[in-house]
Amino acid sequence: MSLFVPNRNHGKLIIVEGIDGSGKSTQMLLLSRWLRSQGYAVAFSEWNSSPLVRQTTRRGKKKEMFTPTTFSLIHATDFADRSESYILPLLRAGAIVCADRYAFTAFARDVARGVSRRWVRNLYRFAIRPDLAFYFRVPLDVAIQRILGGRDAIKYYEAGMDLGLSRDVEESFRIFQGRILDEYEAMAEEMGFRVIDASLSIEEQQQQMRQIVNETIGEHLKAGVLRSPEGEVNGAASATAVL
Repeated sequence: MSLFVPNRNHGKLIIVEGIDGSGKSTQMLLLSRWLRSQGYAVAFSEWNSSPLVRQTTRRGKKKEMFTPTTFSLIHATDFADRSESYILPLLRAGAIVCADRYAFTAFARDVARGVSRRWVRNLYRFAIRPDLAFYFRVPLDVAIQRILGGRDAIKYYEAGMDLGLSRDVEESFRIFQGRILDEYEAMAEEMGFRVIDASLSIEEQQQQMRQIVNETIGEHLKAGVLRSPEGEVNGAASATAVL
């Protein structure tokens, strides 16, 4: 991950990646709660959640106006705003930032849409290098079954309908998610992902995550990370605000 800026702050950045239906969001939520229960100040950040471009993104999606390049650029703008106004200040303060998806989401999705791999990676060179990057590996069919079983409908861009892969939404979704999965698999070793078998039980996955956290950054957490004020360990301390 030499293309990112080293994290020289007291705080630690932990991120999760994976295709839709991999269960990464559930596991990150559980991990952040566990870290708070240990007394650490924990912040949570989600992909595509910056107030700066939220309305523009919604309008563009509703009217189906985005090209692959404009989609890439607006997500990069969203990421830059969250990094500068939220993630970086919290890391400087010494908090643990748990991010549900990070720049790797753009690396996978934008390239799956046909954007230049070199170009999109260059867009995110300013990003802080995560201290831990988890990748939840799941068979495509399993992920798709999870998504289709829990949704009334798949969204236009989520299904890759803008790419003309298929007139059938579910088939387009399958093809598009397959492309994204290929990109994740291709960069897993290069980016130093800690791979979690997302077909395991929720409890087993979470146990693996906690073990990896303890083994890799546990000592630093004990010595250098901001602790939550007493009485706010499981509450909404200022450093645990969600974008």
